[in-house]
Amino acid sequence: MATIINNPPAESSNNSNNPMGMIIAVIVLLVIAFFGFVYVLPAIRHIRVGSPQVNVPSKIDVNVHQTK
Repeated sequence: MATIINNPPAESSNNSNNPMGMIIAVIVLLVIAFFGFVYVLPAIRHIRVGSPQVNVPSKIDVNVHQTK
């Protein structure tokens, strides 16, 4: 009678039963997105090149019958 020995495959770091790498990647992406919203977006809003300057007069004459 023949003896059959089934050896388990060697464990590697690419084990699909362990999702720890994906969990760490998602956490890192969330932290980067958080810092992007907190620091990068306000900095981009602050840098407005060529924003128009509006001058509003302090007194407006609304008299319909103006003298020339």
